[in-house]
Amino acid sequence: MINLEISKGHREIRDGLMQVSEHMIRPLSRKYDRQEHAYPKEMEEVAKLLKGARSARDKKGGEKPPAEGVVNAGNLGAVTSLEALCWGDVGLFLGMPGSGLGNAAINAVGTPEQVEKYGKSYAAMCITEPGTGSDSANISTTAVADGNEWVINGEKIYVTDGERSDTLVVWATLDKSLGKAAIKSFIVEKGTPGCEVTRLEHKMGIRASDTAAISFNDCRIPRENVLGSAEVATDAEGRKKAFGGVMQTFDNTRPPVAAMAIGVARAALDLAQELLQREGVELQYTRKPGNSSALEAELYRMEADWHAARLLVQKAAWMADNRQPNSMEASMCKAKAGRMGNYVTLRCVELCQGLGYSEEFLLEKFARDSKILDIFEGTQQIQQLIVARRVLGKSSSELK
Repeated sequence: MINLEISKGHREIRDGLMQVSEHMIRPLSRKYDRQEHAYPKEMEEVAKLLKGARSARDKKGGEKPPAEGVVNAGNLGAVTSLEALCWGDVGLFLGMPGSGLGNAAINAVGTPEQVEKYGKSYAAMCITEPGTGSDSANISTTAVADGNEWVINGEKIYVTDGERSDTLVVWATLDKSLGKAAIKSFIVEKGTPGCEVTRLEHKMGIRASDTAAISFNDCRIPRENVLGSAEVATDAEGRKKAFGGVMQTFDNTRPPVAAMAIGVARAALDLAQELLQREGVELQYTRKPGNSSALEAELYRMEADWHAARLLVQKAAWMADNRQPNSMEASMCKAKAGRMGNYVTLRCVELCQGLGYSEEFLLEKFARDSKILDIFEGTQQIQQLIVARRVLGKSSSELK
């Protein structure tokens, strides 16, 4: 039985984070959008509050009803919290000191020792390369075993929080000729000789978050810093298996990214409705669609689309809480929420016309910030391909 009812503990935390977003995050939005790459020091206080909220969530949100055995715990709580924080500002949330996307990888496939040592660090994820985007199997960065160390060489780009983080999770290949089977992820501490941030990217959106290019030149890390097994896995017939271990990371990170899209879309809908209400447009949910204006009908449709995406995100998180495989659902919610977030934020700009396009309000910023949420952690097209493979029962080699 699926129970997506948010627990009392989750609701309390969400309501508290909405207050934080409104009074502590949103007032800083325009400042750090204009001061790209400036460190948002004020967010350190928000990070402290968020840490307290996580502790409260763990205490209040993980009850297991004895009859059904259904758990609404950390994952559902996380997407609920992210929705509230990204209602405030996506870029500031991503630029906030604390957990990065690499933490999900460490917690998903790391050993108890790795989780103990690096689980609470500020970990960024290094996947994309100059010649490799959505096709993660085409990774060219190499990791070569040398005694008790790995030697990493290559370049990574578009690393979210690459400069501010203190730990990196780097995808690299043990042997390019073996394809996906040889892709592994490695923990690299910032400051390790041979690891260097080479530039920061200028971006359309999420400008408060740093996005870095990082080079690895004979970068040596301990042998135990590989995430998961260092062996190239084979199936019963001795054939090389795909890189399922590192891909588990995406099952953990795609629902949270989808939740970010839910948050910014909600922010756009709320602000658009506020601005339109000033002009006499007020939604009446008891009114039949045929009796509504075209503008009102459009807002109704976007509200329905938002709720559909939100339920998909909650389902994927619920499945993770209940230890159910959720790879397809993670891709479904990421595809739906990413597309919905793009459409809703941009359409709200259009519906509000000059007010939507002006920097007087944040609608135009919401639209700019939303685009990346349909791209990183797997593009819209990749998510649809993953879902199609699952539905049709095809392998990646059979359906490309």
